[in-house]
Amino acid sequence: MKGRFAPSPTGYIHLGNVWIALLSYVSTKQQKGQYVVRMEDIDIQRSKRELGEALLDDLEWLGFEWDEGPRVGGPEATYWQSERQAFYGDILEHLASEKLIYPCFCNRTRLHSIASAPHVGEVVHRYDGHCRHLEDKLIKEFMMSKEPSFRLAVNSCDIDFVDRWQGFQHIHLEGELDDYVLRRGDGMYAYNLAVVLDDIAMGITEVIRGDDLLETTGQQIYLYETLQRCLDSKDIKVPSYGHAPLLIDSEGHRLSKRQKSITIRELRENQWSPNRILGELAIVGGLVEAHKLSRREISLSELIEIDLNVPCLSQKTIEIQIKE
Repeated sequence: MKGRFAPSPTGYIHLGNVWIALLSYVSTKQQKGQYVVRMEDIDIQRSKRELGEALLDDLEWLGFEWDEGPRVGGPEATYWQSERQAFYGDILEHLASEKLIYPCFCNRTRLHSIASAPHVGEVVHRYDGHCRHLEDKLIKEFMMSKEPSFRLAVNSCDIDFVDRWQGFQHIHLEGELDDYVLRRGDGMYAYNLAVVLDDIAMGITEVIRGDDLLETTGQQIYLYETLQRCLDSKDIKVPSYGHAPLLIDSEGHRLSKRQKSITIRELRENQWSPNRILGELAIVGGLVEAHKLSRREISLSELIEIDLNVPCLSQKTIEIQIKE
């Protein structure tokens, strides 16, 4: 069994990030599994290496230990997505050779026009398959003036799975309407492609992440199944999923790196201990009752003994307030 924590180094790690790290770590350790840390810095415009290193510093300060990842190594050559792009490119070429993806030349203006709010009773369009059936002659002509994005050619299907905390999920994917991008026109690989390929390569069997990513799970499962067929690999298996509630502030806003007083760096500067931070998260998340913790503190080793199947985790959001 393998679990993972895969943050994006676009800012200092905050309580919302640690909440997911805590849940994934505890779940993995309870199952005697291996824990992987991966840096999802594929967005090279927003991600910074120094922020990734700072994030690792904060994880170590909080007491996290990982079996594979930056600073400890592992069977993979690197655990930074920015250094794995040749791998993504090879798989994309294989999908192209099997005619499972196609170039899309639609500009932003056109994409925005088809994604605009529909009239009552109309289908909400995400894409319209405009470039899916272009003739080879036109593709070659367009290639001379524009670098295309590449979309997965989706076959209409239904995808069902049981989420650990959100329960049974039924997702319908419609061909053309749900043909989603795997590589952008600027050469940046999409999250849906990179996360699936990395989880496969690293042998991840359980994915725990925020509820905001629940909607992307159907697309990712479809890609898993597509890769199983085109690579003819029985080793490619869909992981189990657990989508945890997002932490929000008193005004209902999702915690973000832009907000004050919630980064681990700031809490540390204000004399918060690692166990106090973990304790507050465990209390607000309903993992443990406040009166059972001395000074509202708990360690990671103690958290491994608690039950993660609590009612609070089936919620979509959990409010948290920072108190001195």
